[in-house]
Amino acid sequence: MTHANTLHANTLHASTPHADTLFRPDLLDKYSANGPRYTSYPTAVQFTESFDPAHYRRAAAQGSGDLSLYFHIPFCDTVCFYCGCNKVATKNRAHARPYLDRLKRELALQAELFDTTRPVSQLHWGGGTPTFLSHDEMAELMEATREHFNLLPDDKAEYSIEIDPREASPRTIRLLRELGFNRLSLGVQDFDPRVQHAINRIQPREMTETMLAAARDAGFKSVSVDLIYGLPHQSVESFSRTLDAIVELAPDRLSVFGYAHMPSLFKMQRQIDEAALPSPAARLAILERVIRTLTAAGYVYIGMDHFALPNDELALAQKAGTLHRNFQGYSTRADCDLIGFGVSSIGKVGDVYAQNARDLPAYAEAIDSGRLAIARGVRLSADDRLRRDIIAQVMCRSELHFDALEAAHGIDFASTFADELARLAPMERDGLVAIDADAIRVLPAGRMLVRNVAMLFDRYLGQSTLERFSRTI
Repeated sequence: MTHANTLHANTLHASTPHADTLFRPDLLDKYSANGPRYTSYPTAVQFTESFDPAHYRRAAAQGSGDLSLYFHIPFCDTVCFYCGCNKVATKNRAHARPYLDRLKRELALQAELFDTTRPVSQLHWGGGTPTFLSHDEMAELMEATREHFNLLPDDKAEYSIEIDPREASPRTIRLLRELGFNRLSLGVQDFDPRVQHAINRIQPREMTETMLAAARDAGFKSVSVDLIYGLPHQSVESFSRTLDAIVELAPDRLSVFGYAHMPSLFKMQRQIDEAALPSPAARLAILERVIRTLTAAGYVYIGMDHFALPNDELALAQKAGTLHRNFQGYSTRADCDLIGFGVSSIGKVGDVYAQNARDLPAYAEAIDSGRLAIARGVRLSADDRLRRDIIAQVMCRSELHFDALEAAHGIDFASTFADELARLAPMERDGLVAIDADAIRVLPAGRMLVRNVAMLFDRYLGQSTLERFSRTI
């Protein structure tokens, strides 16, 4: 461990549970189930095509406060077999031009609905591979965004982008910083060559090192790395080597996702040899090594699959109780209205969720006709708003105070949620949560199972919907 990481670890002991209390294999095995990640409530499963976009327009006109913008760039030069994202695999870069032109038209359409003096304090480009766009096209998209919306200076906002190290160069990184991006997320997944071959993602460690060094040289304030456990041919020993390499590189944040093998939903996953996937026991052992390695190296466990160094904004937000969750995962920003741009992107404006068409032809037809590309969505009921509040507090603060909810929603918690409290009783007996007359608190042993706690307050869950979600562990 480096001297810097030793200092991080020493700082951490007072505020972060020990790995032995976070990782309880008996409980993780007992409670492992399919369930939502709760980047929204209701989840996208509840979005309907009968949704009236007029609800979105009214919510946009009535909103106030900061805005968050999300741009989905779906193109990938090559396909990673594990991927479940909305993507278009092509080596033809000419596809970017018509898509960019439509994004610019969509910017104009959306800007007509909002008070564009509202500050944009958060922006994210995801995909796909956003850097599929050329340097000039990326600059063009950011310029168009600034023309239509009030982007705050980058020292007062969070502007992030997902990067595939195979599809970028140090020059790309410098350009992104010049355009205002200040957070970078790098996909890695695993450094082991055998695993990389099995998932069709050949990415030597040197590529990642080069991008990390370029990001630091360019002045990015936070760099995140994505890893995946549960991939074919992984073992505790092989993934430990990847973890050791990542600790040495010391990114500011880490997301370590559990691979969700769902070939019936994601056709490309059929290219993965199921016989090569780690067994449930091996997968749990890998997760244990993740927890022990990263907490020993000084990373704060944020929740679910997120880790951050103690001085990163994500860890500071968790400590201050201001952590938030949106469609990109855990966030440091307040609950902004989110505008989604591009194919399949989701917006959240007031009490409305709205998703664009999920295939390129339908998205193109809407934009070319001068219409919003919204294809489905949901307008929240009073019960939805209440349960969204509960689930957000459980996921982000690991505690739920009844008096604040009762004041905000005009309810008596104990009577309104008598059934949910009864179903929490086994979790309380197992030491996952503590319940008293005033609050529910997620204990250290329950933090990795926080999705399971949140699921008890989800009134939409049923066996048919559960099958559409990944495992909680």
